[in-house]
Amino acid sequence: MNIMQRGFRSIIRKPIKSILLLLVVVVISSFFMAGLSGQSANIKTQDATRQAVGATFRLEENEANRHKRIDEATKIIGEDKEGTYGGFTQKQLPNGAWMGKADNSFETIKPEDAQKIAGVDGIEAYNLITVSTPVNPVNFKRIEDPDVDQSSDLGGVNVRGNRIMEMDMDVASGKIKLVEGRMIKENETDVCVVSDELAKLNSLKPGDELQFNNAKDKENSQEYSAKIVGIYKTTQKIKPVMSGDTYRSENTIFTDLHFPEKASGEEGNPLFQYAIFKVKDVDAYDRVKADIQKVDIGWERYDLIDNNGNIKSMAENFNDMEKISRMLLLLVSSASFIILVLIFLFWMKNRTQEIGILMALGESKKRIWMQFLVEALLVGCIGFVLSMGASPFLSKATASYLARQTQEQAEEQAEADADSISTDRVAPELTMKGTEIVITGKMVAADAAVIVTLLFVSVSVAGITIMRKKPKEILSEMS
Repeated sequence: MNIMQRGFRSIIRKPIKSILLLLVVVVISSFFMAGLSGQSANIKTQDATRQAVGATFRLEENEANRHKRIDEATKIIGEDKEGTYGGFTQKQLPNGAWMGKADNSFETIKPEDAQKIAGVDGIEAYNLITVSTPVNPVNFKRIEDPDVDQSSDLGGVNVRGNRIMEMDMDVASGKIKLVEGRMIKENETDVCVVSDELAKLNSLKPGDELQFNNAKDKENSQEYSAKIVGIYKTTQKIKPVMSGDTYRSENTIFTDLHFPEKASGEEGNPLFQYAIFKVKDVDAYDRVKADIQKVDIGWERYDLIDNNGNIKSMAENFNDMEKISRMLLLLVSSASFIILVLIFLFWMKNRTQEIGILMALGESKKRIWMQFLVEALLVGCIGFVLSMGASPFLSKATASYLARQTQEQAEEQAEADADSISTDRVAPELTMKGTEIVITGKMVAADAAVIVTLLFVSVSVAGITIMRKKPKEILSEMS
Protein backbone atom coordinates (compact mmCIF):
# COMPACT_ATOMS: atom_id res chain seq x y z
CA MET A 1 0.00 0.00 0.00
CA ASN A 2 1.48 3.38 -1.02
CA ILE A 3 1.63 6.58 1.03
CA MET A 4 -1.39 8.17 -0.68
CA GLN A 5 -3.62 5.14 -0.01
CA ARG A 6 -2.53 4.93 3.64
CA GLY A 7 -3.10 8.66 4.11
CA PHE A 8 -6.60 8.52 2.60
CA ARG A 9 -7.62 5.49 4.72
CA SER A 10 -6.24 7.16 7.84
CA ILE A 11 -8.45 10.21 7.23
CA ILE A 12 -11.55 8.00 6.95
CA ARG A 13 -10.56 5.84 9.92
CA LYS A 14 -10.18 8.83 12.26
CA PRO A 15 -13.14 11.12 11.37
CA ILE A 16 -13.03 13.30 14.53
CA LYS A 17 -9.37 14.12 13.98
CA SER A 18 -10.00 14.86 10.32
CA ILE A 19 -13.07 17.04 10.96
CA LEU A 20 -11.15 19.05 13.58
CA LEU A 21 -8.34 19.75 11.12
CA LEU A 22 -10.88 20.49 8.39
CA LEU A 23 -12.64 23.13 10.50
CA VAL A 24 -9.34 24.75 11.46
CA VAL A 25 -8.28 24.98 7.80
CA VAL A 26 -11.66 26.47 6.80
CA VAL A 27 -11.37 29.15 9.50
CA ILE A 28 -7.74 29.94 8.66
CA SER A 29 -8.40 30.17 4.93
CA SER A 30 -11.52 32.33 5.38
CA PHE A 31 -9.83 34.81 7.71
CA PHE A 32 -6.74 35.03 5.53
CA MET A 33 -8.93 35.77 2.52
CA ALA A 34 -10.75 38.41 4.58
CA GLY A 35 -7.43 40.09 5.30
CA LEU A 36 -6.50 40.10 1.62
CA SER A 37 -9.92 41.48 0.67
CA GLY A 38 -9.62 44.28 3.22
CA GLN A 39 -6.55 45.63 1.43
CA SER A 40 -8.38 46.11 -1.87
CA ALA A 41 -11.96 46.77 -0.73
CA ASN A 42 -13.95 49.61 -2.20
CA ILE A 43 -15.47 51.74 0.55
CA LYS A 44 -18.80 53.36 -0.34
CA THR A 45 -19.41 56.53 1.60
CA GLN A 46 -21.81 59.39 1.12
CA ASP A 47 -21.43 63.11 1.61
CA ALA A 48 -24.47 63.62 3.80
CA THR A 49 -24.50 67.41 3.63
CA ARG A 50 -23.38 68.37 0.13
CA GLN A 51 -24.52 65.88 -2.46
CA ALA A 52 -23.71 66.27 -6.12
CA VAL A 53 -26.59 67.28 -8.38
CA GLY A 54 -27.91 65.74 -11.59
CA ALA A 55 -25.62 64.02 -14.08
CA THR A 56 -22.46 65.36 -12.51
CA PHE A 57 -19.31 64.30 -10.72
CA ARG A 58 -17.64 66.17 -7.90
CA LEU A 59 -13.96 66.17 -7.08
CA GLU A 60 -12.83 67.04 -3.57
CA GLU A 61 -9.87 66.47 -1.30
CA ASN A 62 -9.42 63.04 0.28
CA GLU A 63 -9.30 63.61 4.03
CA ALA A 64 -7.17 60.54 4.80
CA ASN A 65 -4.56 61.59 2.23
CA ARG A 66 -4.58 65.10 3.68
CA HIS A 67 -3.68 63.74 7.13
CA LYS A 68 -1.02 61.55 5.52
CA ARG A 69 0.57 64.58 3.84
CA ILE A 70 0.46 66.49 7.12
CA ASP A 71 2.24 63.62 8.89
CA GLU A 72 4.87 63.46 6.13
CA ALA A 73 5.47 67.21 6.31
CA THR A 74 5.75 67.08 10.11
CA LYS A 75 8.35 64.30 9.92
CA ILE A 76 10.40 66.15 7.29
CA ILE A 77 10.33 69.43 9.24
CA GLY A 78 11.22 67.54 12.40
CA GLU A 79 9.50 67.00 15.71
CA ASP A 80 9.44 70.11 17.88
CA LYS A 81 11.05 72.18 15.12
CA GLU A 82 9.74 75.21 13.28
CA GLY A 83 9.67 75.17 9.50
CA THR A 84 7.65 74.88 6.29
CA TYR A 85 7.34 72.03 3.82
CA GLY A 86 4.98 71.60 0.88
CA GLY A 87 2.57 74.30 2.03
CA PHE A 88 2.46 73.13 5.65
CA THR A 89 4.02 75.31 8.36
CA GLN A 90 4.86 74.17 11.87
CA LYS A 91 5.63 76.71 14.60
CA GLN A 92 5.66 77.11 18.37
CA LEU A 93 3.27 79.52 20.04
CA PRO A 94 4.31 81.90 22.82
CA ASN A 95 2.65 79.64 25.39
CA GLY A 96 4.86 76.74 24.32
CA ALA A 97 2.21 74.82 22.37
CA TRP A 98 2.89 73.73 18.78
CA MET A 99 0.60 74.62 15.89
CA GLY A 100 0.49 73.52 12.27
CA LYS A 101 -1.00 75.64 9.48
CA ALA A 102 -1.87 74.37 6.01
CA ASP A 103 -1.92 77.07 3.35
CA ASN A 104 -4.16 77.25 0.29
CA SER A 105 -1.68 75.43 -1.97
CA PHE A 106 -1.75 72.47 0.43
CA GLU A 107 -5.54 72.28 0.57
CA THR A 108 -6.77 73.28 -2.89
CA ILE A 109 -8.15 71.25 -5.75
CA LYS A 110 -5.45 71.72 -8.37
CA PRO A 111 -6.92 73.60 -11.39
CA GLU A 112 -4.72 71.65 -13.81
CA ASP A 113 -6.18 68.37 -12.50
CA ALA A 114 -9.72 69.69 -13.01
CA GLN A 115 -8.83 70.74 -16.55
CA LYS A 116 -7.53 67.26 -17.37
CA ILE A 117 -10.78 65.68 -16.20
CA ALA A 118 -12.79 68.31 -18.10
CA GLY A 119 -11.07 67.11 -21.26
CA VAL A 120 -12.64 63.64 -20.98
CA ASP A 121 -15.02 62.86 -23.84
CA GLY A 122 -18.57 63.32 -22.59
CA ILE A 123 -17.91 66.17 -20.13
CA GLU A 124 -19.99 69.16 -21.24
CA ALA A 125 -18.74 71.76 -18.74
CA TYR A 126 -16.93 72.04 -15.43
CA ASN A 127 -16.97 74.36 -12.46
CA LEU A 128 -14.51 75.24 -9.72
CA ILE A 129 -15.92 76.35 -6.36
CA THR A 130 -13.90 78.10 -3.70
CA VAL A 131 -14.15 77.47 0.02
CA SER A 132 -16.62 79.76 1.80
CA THR A 133 -14.20 82.55 2.67
CA PRO A 134 -14.80 84.98 5.57
CA VAL A 135 -14.27 88.65 4.61
CA ASN A 136 -15.03 91.97 6.24
CA PRO A 137 -17.95 94.09 4.87
CA VAL A 138 -16.55 97.62 4.56
CA ASN A 139 -19.42 99.74 3.22
CA PHE A 140 -22.47 97.70 4.22
CA LYS A 141 -23.92 95.90 7.22
CA ARG A 142 -24.23 92.17 7.62
CA ILE A 143 -27.18 90.32 9.15
CA GLU A 144 -26.63 89.08 12.68
CA ASP A 145 -28.58 87.88 15.69
CA PRO A 146 -28.70 90.74 18.23
CA ASP A 147 -29.22 88.30 21.09
CA VAL A 148 -26.01 86.37 20.39
CA ASP A 149 -22.58 87.29 21.76
CA GLN A 150 -20.54 88.13 18.64
CA SER A 151 -17.16 88.39 20.40
CA SER A 152 -16.02 84.99 19.12
CA ASP A 153 -17.26 85.65 15.57
CA LEU A 154 -15.16 87.33 12.87
CA GLY A 155 -17.89 89.89 12.33
CA GLY A 156 -17.89 89.35 8.59
CA VAL A 157 -19.72 87.74 5.70
CA ASN A 158 -18.67 84.76 3.59
CA VAL A 159 -17.97 84.88 -0.12
CA ARG A 160 -18.01 81.87 -2.43
CA GLY A 161 -16.44 82.02 -5.87
CA ASN A 162 -17.61 80.02 -8.90
CA ARG A 163 -16.21 79.53 -12.36
CA ILE A 164 -19.78 79.03 -13.58
CA MET A 165 -22.36 80.12 -11.04
CA GLU A 166 -25.18 78.03 -12.57
CA MET A 167 -23.15 74.93 -11.66
CA ASP A 168 -22.80 75.84 -7.99
CA MET A 169 -24.34 72.99 -5.97
CA ASP A 170 -26.82 75.20 -4.13
CA VAL A 171 -27.86 76.89 -7.37
CA ALA A 172 -28.18 73.66 -9.36
CA SER A 173 -30.16 71.98 -6.57
CA GLY A 174 -32.70 74.83 -6.57
CA LYS A 175 -31.91 76.10 -3.09
CA ILE A 176 -31.63 79.64 -4.42
CA LYS A 177 -33.32 81.53 -7.24
CA LEU A 178 -32.77 85.00 -8.69
CA VAL A 179 -35.34 87.66 -7.87
CA GLU A 180 -33.52 90.52 -9.60
CA GLY A 181 -30.65 90.90 -12.06
CA ARG A 182 -28.67 87.95 -13.38
CA MET A 183 -26.13 85.33 -12.41
CA ILE A 184 -22.39 85.79 -12.75
CA LYS A 185 -21.00 84.93 -16.18
CA GLU A 186 -17.88 82.90 -16.85
CA ASN A 187 -14.63 84.94 -16.83
CA GLU A 188 -16.28 87.99 -15.21
CA THR A 189 -14.27 89.74 -12.51
CA ASP A 190 -15.15 91.77 -9.43
CA VAL A 191 -18.88 90.97 -9.48
CA CYS A 192 -21.23 89.41 -6.93
CA VAL A 193 -24.78 88.21 -6.22
CA VAL A 194 -26.24 88.92 -2.77
CA SER A 195 -29.22 87.65 -0.77
CA ASP A 196 -32.48 89.62 -0.77
CA GLU A 197 -32.25 89.90 3.06
CA LEU A 198 -28.85 91.59 2.77
CA ALA A 199 -30.11 93.79 -0.07
CA LYS A 200 -33.14 94.94 1.96
CA LEU A 201 -31.07 95.69 5.05
CA ASN A 202 -28.66 97.88 3.07
CA SER A 203 -31.05 99.15 0.35
CA LEU A 204 -28.93 97.47 -2.33
CA LYS A 205 -29.75 96.98 -6.01
CA PRO A 206 -27.93 95.64 -9.09
CA GLY A 207 -25.21 98.05 -10.12
CA ASP A 208 -24.21 99.00 -6.56
CA GLU A 209 -20.68 98.25 -5.43
CA LEU A 210 -19.76 96.46 -2.23
CA GLN A 211 -16.37 96.78 -0.61
CA PHE A 212 -14.54 94.04 1.30
CA ASN A 213 -11.21 93.43 2.96
CA ASN A 214 -9.47 90.81 5.08
CA ALA A 215 -11.66 89.88 8.06
CA LYS A 216 -8.56 88.95 10.07
CA ASP A 217 -6.86 92.32 9.44
CA LYS A 218 -9.64 94.87 9.04
CA GLU A 219 -7.54 97.95 9.77
CA ASN A 220 -4.54 97.38 7.51
CA SER A 221 -5.66 95.18 4.62
CA GLN A 222 -6.43 96.38 1.12
CA GLU A 223 -10.05 96.93 0.13
CA TYR A 224 -11.59 95.34 -2.97
CA SER A 225 -14.87 96.24 -4.69
CA ALA A 226 -17.41 93.95 -6.36
CA LYS A 227 -20.40 95.14 -8.37
CA ILE A 228 -23.79 93.57 -7.62
CA VAL A 229 -25.20 91.92 -10.75
CA GLY A 230 -27.99 89.94 -9.09
CA ILE A 231 -30.06 89.38 -5.97
CA TYR A 232 -31.15 85.90 -4.91
CA LYS A 233 -33.75 84.43 -2.61
CA THR A 234 -33.33 81.12 -0.82
CA THR A 235 -36.00 78.46 -1.26
CA GLN A 236 -34.11 76.35 1.26
CA LYS A 237 -31.57 77.63 3.76
CA ILE A 238 -27.96 77.15 2.74
CA LYS A 239 -26.36 75.07 5.47
CA PRO A 240 -23.46 77.04 7.00
CA VAL A 241 -20.06 75.34 6.91
CA MET A 242 -19.18 76.79 10.33
CA SER A 243 -21.03 78.30 13.28
CA GLY A 244 -21.42 82.03 13.69
CA ASP A 245 -23.24 84.78 11.82
CA THR A 246 -20.35 85.19 9.38
CA TYR A 247 -21.41 81.93 7.72
CA ARG A 248 -25.18 82.19 7.98
CA SER A 249 -27.21 81.72 4.81
CA GLU A 250 -28.24 85.38 4.45
CA ASN A 251 -24.60 86.50 4.65
CA THR A 252 -23.48 84.21 1.83
CA ILE A 253 -22.36 86.22 -1.21
CA PHE A 254 -21.64 84.54 -4.55
CA THR A 255 -18.74 86.04 -6.49
CA ASP A 256 -16.58 85.41 -9.52
CA LEU A 257 -13.98 82.70 -9.19
CA HIS A 258 -11.00 84.74 -8.02
CA PHE A 259 -12.62 87.45 -5.89
CA PRO A 260 -12.46 85.49 -2.57
CA GLU A 261 -8.69 85.13 -2.73
CA LYS A 262 -8.27 88.87 -3.31
CA ALA A 263 -10.64 90.03 -0.58
CA SER A 264 -9.04 87.65 1.95
CA GLY A 265 -5.49 88.80 1.20
CA GLU A 266 -4.52 85.67 -0.72
CA GLU A 267 -4.46 87.05 -4.28
CA GLY A 268 -2.86 84.54 -6.64
CA ASN A 269 -3.24 81.77 -4.09
CA PRO A 270 -6.80 80.40 -4.46
CA LEU A 271 -8.45 77.71 -2.36
CA PHE A 272 -10.76 75.59 -4.53
CA GLN A 273 -12.81 73.19 -2.45
CA TYR A 274 -14.76 71.45 -5.22
CA ALA A 275 -14.64 70.78 -8.93
CA ILE A 276 -17.97 69.89 -10.59
CA PHE A 277 -18.15 68.10 -13.96
CA LYS A 278 -21.38 68.00 -15.97
CA VAL A 279 -22.02 64.96 -18.16
CA LYS A 280 -23.47 65.76 -21.58
CA ASP A 281 -25.31 62.46 -22.14
CA VAL A 282 -26.90 60.86 -19.07
CA ASP A 283 -26.92 57.46 -20.79
CA ALA A 284 -23.12 57.63 -21.03
CA TYR A 285 -22.71 58.36 -17.32
CA ASP A 286 -21.02 55.06 -16.37
CA ARG A 287 -18.70 55.17 -19.38
CA VAL A 288 -17.67 58.75 -18.60
CA LYS A 289 -17.03 57.79 -14.97
CA ALA A 290 -14.75 54.96 -16.07
CA ASP A 291 -12.86 57.32 -18.41
CA ILE A 292 -12.49 59.94 -15.67
CA GLN A 293 -10.89 57.39 -13.35
CA LYS A 294 -8.28 56.69 -16.05
CA VAL A 295 -7.12 60.33 -16.17
CA ASP A 296 -3.49 60.70 -15.18
CA ILE A 297 -3.64 62.79 -11.99
CA GLY A 298 -2.68 62.13 -8.37
CA TRP A 299 -5.91 60.32 -7.46
CA GLU A 300 -4.67 59.56 -3.96
CA ARG A 301 -5.25 63.26 -3.22
CA TYR A 302 -8.94 63.20 -4.18
CA ASP A 303 -12.35 61.59 -3.79
CA LEU A 304 -14.60 61.34 -6.85
CA ILE A 305 -18.28 61.63 -5.90
CA ASP A 306 -21.11 60.62 -8.22
CA ASN A 307 -24.51 62.26 -8.66
CA ASN A 308 -25.96 60.41 -5.65
CA GLY A 309 -23.25 61.67 -3.34
CA ASN A 310 -21.54 58.27 -3.30
CA ILE A 311 -17.77 58.09 -2.93
CA LYS A 312 -15.76 55.11 -4.03
CA SER A 313 -12.39 55.18 -2.28
CA MET A 314 -9.85 52.38 -2.33
CA ALA A 315 -9.16 50.94 1.10
CA GLU A 316 -5.48 51.93 0.84
CA ASN A 317 -6.65 55.57 0.81
CA PHE A 318 -9.20 55.03 3.57
CA ASN A 319 -7.06 56.10 6.49
CA ASP A 320 -5.23 53.12 8.10
CA MET A 321 -7.37 50.31 6.73
CA GLU A 322 -4.58 48.79 4.64
CA LYS A 323 -2.28 48.79 7.66
CA ILE A 324 -4.93 47.12 9.82
CA SER A 325 -5.52 44.50 7.10
CA ARG A 326 -1.80 43.68 7.05
CA MET A 327 -1.88 43.30 10.83
CA LEU A 328 -4.86 40.95 10.48
CA LEU A 329 -2.94 38.84 7.96
CA LEU A 330 0.08 38.66 10.25
CA LEU A 331 -2.08 37.77 13.25
CA VAL A 332 -3.97 35.08 11.34
CA SER A 333 -0.74 33.57 9.99
CA SER A 334 0.97 33.51 13.40
CA ALA A 335 -2.03 32.13 15.27
CA SER A 336 -2.68 29.57 12.54
CA PHE A 337 0.89 28.29 12.66
CA ILE A 338 0.76 27.81 16.44
CA ILE A 339 -2.63 26.08 16.31
CA LEU A 340 -1.61 23.72 13.50
CA VAL A 341 1.66 22.78 15.20
CA LEU A 342 -0.25 21.93 18.39
CA ILE A 343 -2.77 19.87 16.41
CA PHE A 344 -0.09 17.85 14.67
CA LEU A 345 1.89 17.37 17.88
CA PHE A 346 -1.25 15.97 19.51
CA TRP A 347 -1.93 14.00 16.34
CA MET A 348 1.49 12.31 16.33
CA LYS A 349 1.58 11.71 20.07
CA ASN A 350 -1.66 9.74 19.83
CA ARG A 351 -0.37 7.71 16.89
CA THR A 352 2.80 6.42 18.51
CA GLN A 353 1.58 2.82 18.20
CA GLU A 354 0.82 3.26 14.49
CA ILE A 355 4.24 4.84 13.92
CA GLY A 356 5.98 2.02 15.79
CA ILE A 357 4.19 -0.67 13.78
CA LEU A 358 5.07 1.02 10.50
CA MET A 359 8.71 1.26 11.55
CA ALA A 360 8.66 -2.40 12.61
CA LEU A 361 7.43 -3.21 9.10
CA GLY A 362 10.44 -1.41 7.65
CA GLU A 363 8.99 2.04 6.88
CA SER A 364 11.45 4.91 7.15
CA LYS A 365 10.83 8.05 9.22
CA LYS A 366 10.78 10.08 6.03
CA ARG A 367 7.94 8.04 4.49
CA ILE A 368 5.96 8.18 7.74
CA TRP A 369 6.36 11.98 7.81
CA MET A 370 5.27 12.12 4.16
CA GLN A 371 2.14 10.14 5.04
CA PHE A 372 1.20 12.69 7.67
CA LEU A 373 1.86 15.50 5.17
CA VAL A 374 -0.36 13.79 2.59
CA GLU A 375 -3.15 13.47 5.17
CA ALA A 376 -2.80 17.13 6.10
CA LEU A 377 -2.83 18.26 2.45
CA LEU A 378 -5.84 16.12 1.56
CA VAL A 379 -7.86 17.54 4.46
CA GLY A 380 -6.45 20.99 3.67
CA CYS A 381 -7.64 20.83 0.05
CA ILE A 382 -11.18 19.98 1.13
CA GLY A 383 -11.11 22.72 3.78
CA PHE A 384 -9.80 25.26 1.26
CA VAL A 385 -12.62 24.48 -1.19
CA LEU A 386 -15.23 24.78 1.58
CA SER A 387 -13.72 28.08 2.72
CA MET A 388 -14.34 29.60 -0.71
CA GLY A 389 -18.04 29.50 0.10
CA ALA A 390 -17.65 31.29 3.42
CA SER A 391 -14.89 33.72 2.41
CA PRO A 392 -17.03 36.31 0.53
CA PHE A 393 -19.38 36.77 3.49
CA LEU A 394 -16.62 36.91 6.09
CA SER A 395 -14.51 39.18 3.86
CA LYS A 396 -17.31 41.69 3.43
CA ALA A 397 -18.14 41.67 7.14
CA THR A 398 -14.47 42.13 8.05
CA ALA A 399 -13.96 44.92 5.50
CA SER A 400 -17.06 46.72 6.78
CA TYR A 401 -15.86 46.46 10.37
CA LEU A 402 -12.37 47.71 9.50
CA ALA A 403 -13.83 50.58 7.47
CA ARG A 404 -16.03 51.66 10.37
CA GLN A 405 -13.06 51.53 12.71
CA THR A 406 -10.85 53.58 10.39
CA GLN A 407 -13.65 56.12 9.88
CA GLU A 408 -14.02 56.52 13.64
CA GLN A 409 -10.26 56.94 13.97
CA ALA A 410 -10.30 59.58 11.20
CA GLU A 411 -13.06 61.50 13.00
CA GLU A 412 -11.16 61.33 16.29
CA GLN A 413 -7.99 62.50 14.54
CA ALA A 414 -9.86 65.38 12.91
CA GLU A 415 -11.17 66.49 16.32
CA ALA A 416 -7.69 66.22 17.82
CA ASP A 417 -6.21 68.27 14.96
CA ALA A 418 -8.88 70.96 15.09
CA ASP A 419 -7.03 73.00 17.69
CA SER A 420 -3.52 72.37 16.39
CA ILE A 421 -3.89 72.65 12.60
CA SER A 422 -5.13 75.95 11.21
CA THR A 423 -7.05 75.99 7.93
CA ASP A 424 -10.15 77.60 6.42
CA ARG A 425 -11.14 74.31 4.82
CA VAL A 426 -14.01 72.32 6.31
CA ALA A 427 -14.00 68.57 5.76
CA PRO A 428 -17.22 67.09 4.33
CA GLU A 429 -19.47 65.12 6.64
CA LEU A 430 -19.33 61.60 5.26
CA THR A 431 -21.43 58.59 6.18
CA MET A 432 -20.36 55.09 5.25
CA LYS A 433 -22.90 53.21 3.14
CA GLY A 434 -21.11 49.90 2.72
CA THR A 435 -18.16 48.07 1.23
CA GLU A 436 -17.49 46.17 -1.97
CA ILE A 437 -14.99 43.31 -2.06
CA VAL A 438 -13.73 41.50 -5.13
CA ILE A 439 -12.00 38.14 -4.72
CA THR A 440 -9.50 37.77 -7.56
CA GLY A 441 -7.61 34.77 -8.87
CA LYS A 442 -4.39 36.13 -7.36
CA MET A 443 -6.02 36.31 -3.94
CA VAL A 444 -7.26 32.71 -4.21
CA ALA A 445 -3.79 31.56 -5.30
CA ALA A 446 -2.18 33.46 -2.42
CA ASP A 447 -4.64 31.93 0.06
CA ALA A 448 -3.97 28.43 -1.28
CA ALA A 449 -0.20 28.97 -1.13
CA VAL A 450 -0.42 30.11 2.49
CA ILE A 451 -2.51 27.09 3.51
CA VAL A 452 -0.09 24.67 1.83
CA THR A 453 2.90 26.43 3.37
CA LEU A 454 1.37 26.46 6.87
CA LEU A 455 0.50 22.77 6.65
CA PHE A 456 3.95 21.83 5.34
CA VAL A 457 5.82 23.82 7.98
CA SER A 458 3.51 22.71 10.80
CA VAL A 459 3.85 19.02 9.94
CA SER A 460 7.61 19.49 9.63
CA VAL A 461 7.92 21.18 13.03
CA ALA A 462 5.67 18.61 14.70
CA GLY A 463 7.55 15.81 12.89
CA ILE A 464 10.76 16.76 14.67
CA THR A 465 9.41 14.87 17.68
CA ILE A 466 9.63 11.72 15.56
CA MET A 467 12.77 12.46 13.58
CA ARG A 468 14.92 13.13 16.66
CA LYS A 469 13.95 9.83 18.31
CA LYS A 470 15.64 6.55 17.58
CA PRO A 471 13.47 3.65 16.38
CA LYS A 472 14.14 1.81 19.67
CA GLU A 473 12.76 4.77 21.69
CA ILE A 474 9.60 4.91 19.57
CA LEU A 475 9.02 1.15 19.83
CA SER A 476 9.59 1.23 23.59
CA GLU A 477 6.85 3.93 23.94
CA MET A 478 4.32 1.51 22.45
CA SER A 479 4.28 -0.43 25.70
